[in-house]
Amino acid sequence: MEEKGTISIHTENIFPIIKKFLYSDHEIFLRELVSNAVDATQKAKSLSSISELKGDLGELKVTVKVDKEKKQIIISDNGIGMTAEEIKKYINQIAFSGATEFVERYKDSNADKSQIIGQFGLGFYSAFMVANTVEIDTLSHQDGSEPAHWTCDGSTEFTITKGTRTERGTDVILNIAEDSEEFLEEARIQTILNKYCKFLPIPVEFNGEIINNPNPIWTKSPSDLTDEDYKNFYKELYPFSEDPLFWIHLNVDYPFNLTGILYFPKVKNEFDFQKNKIQLYSRQVFITDEVKDVVPEFLMLLHGVIDSPDIPLNVSRSFLQADANVKKINTYITRKVADKLNEIYKKDRTAYEEKWNDIAVFVKYGMLSDDKFYEKAKDFALLQNTEGKFSTLEEYRGLVQANQTDKDGNLVILYTTDPEKQHAFIETASNRNYDVVKLDTMIDPHFIGQLEQKLEKTTLKRVDADTIDKLIQTDAKPESVLSEDETKRLKELFEKAIDNQNMTVGVEALSTDDQPVIITLPEFMRRMKDMNRMGGGGMMMMGNLPDMYNVTINANHPINHRILKAKDDRGEKIAKQAYDLALLSQNMLSGAALTAFVKRSVELIDKE
Repeated sequence: MEEKGTISIHTENIFPIIKKFLYSDHEIFLRELVSNAVDATQKAKSLSSISELKGDLGELKVTVKVDKEKKQIIISDNGIGMTAEEIKKYINQIAFSGATEFVERYKDSNADKSQIIGQFGLGFYSAFMVANTVEIDTLSHQDGSEPAHWTCDGSTEFTITKGTRTERGTDVILNIAEDSEEFLEEARIQTILNKYCKFLPIPVEFNGEIINNPNPIWTKSPSDLTDEDYKNFYKELYPFSEDPLFWIHLNVDYPFNLTGILYFPKVKNEFDFQKNKIQLYSRQVFITDEVKDVVPEFLMLLHGVIDSPDIPLNVSRSFLQADANVKKINTYITRKVADKLNEIYKKDRTAYEEKWNDIAVFVKYGMLSDDKFYEKAKDFALLQNTEGKFSTLEEYRGLVQANQTDKDGNLVILYTTDPEKQHAFIETASNRNYDVVKLDTMIDPHFIGQLEQKLEKTTLKRVDADTIDKLIQTDAKPESVLSEDETKRLKELFEKAIDNQNMTVGVEALSTDDQPVIITLPEFMRRMKDMNRMGGGGMMMMGNLPDMYNVTINANHPINHRILKAKDDRGEKIAKQAYDLALLSQNMLSGAALTAFVKRSVELIDKE
């Protein structure tokens, strides 16, 4: 017996509206239909467990087939199935007539489509994005049910006849439209299934093989898992990646449901990594890898999986909606990460220090972007000095406070961004028994600024930003052995030898152990230029200014005394040589200037 009817909506055709507004990416149809099949199968399993489904459950699975000759895609399940009446109720009325509201609200292209999670149950209708006719062949689990066959060509009209199924379950048959024949390619279907259905809770078969892992480890208890389980799952997610440093297993059921695993990856080159490596699932259905509202910005560098049915999505599941749960989840993840890092630090500090160079970017980024995280992280954030020793912020203050407090009572933390290039300055600091820390990552210019804001009476100065006695000013000052006239003449000799308006020459009394000529870029200018290179600080004009260096001539160094005593133009030549040596020590001498320096060096040696 054949029955014809119309779908219960107050518009001529809902499908163009769905196609235009609901799903921007047509491949989503397969996720929706396979998910529906999985839901039906899980319901059969649940009913069986309470004896409301009679007979043998059989092998529960969902099957996807492509028939290129017939131009069909068939999604089959052995779930609870439907009667003809249930088809009319659930398919034709579109989730209890919710479509009426949907159509009225969203037929205007300017309408807000964001606040409609779960209101309409329109997933099945995504089939019409790729099919010109859709069929359902189904047999309900209920005793005495007859199979039913539903057909619709994308209009509001449908036909129900007797079906052909002899076993419980449903076949959804898509007769693929001409403009969607790309979906008849098996490789295309395989790719979509791998993306969206990789961890569905019911086995999904395609081309005779089960393509998913129905029991991913985030659904299990941490006590049942080994380190090897976590590492193997990481390889399943990211086949070509190195083993992660460590991981955090998320598992909470109040005030929201959330499970998942976040991995700290090894970062080879800082900022040479991809964001959007965390995958968001809802009941094991892949939703998106854009999780910026759920996961704090600084943890977007992590890898892994988050699964929550409580994260609000729009009806197409394509966009996250901002609400109180999202904020709570964000806060929860931040706290869990902080607790895990603190646990590792306290449990095995040596192992934590070994990992520090890999995790420092996460910790510093978090401290910069989240005050609550800063308060927790300040106890396990580390500074490493040039000798390789690690200290917490509080430990480091205790280590250097006695020796590196200036005359105004400020603690001065000396740092280097390149121990090799700044070696001469580090050595000068070491001669004063000063300590130097390494702050050599791209995020450190911002981190330095934060430490100065957060740490009381503390300033950070790069070790090559000035002469050592000016970096940490004390009441003790070396006396100059030069007269006022000698000082003036020495300054003039060097200005003439250097002849560069970007170099400001000054003569100061330094230790005889210090270099004869010291070239420094003032801390303020260098810091602003560093911030500008990172696109921060609002100092765009600073990036266009030339570097203005200070050239400090050591009044007490023997070489400078020789320059004053030299005859004719020899003093100027030695001054030029001493200046070029200072440039060379900072890798600032190259090209023709370096060639000229080598040539003069040979000439000077010949004259000795």
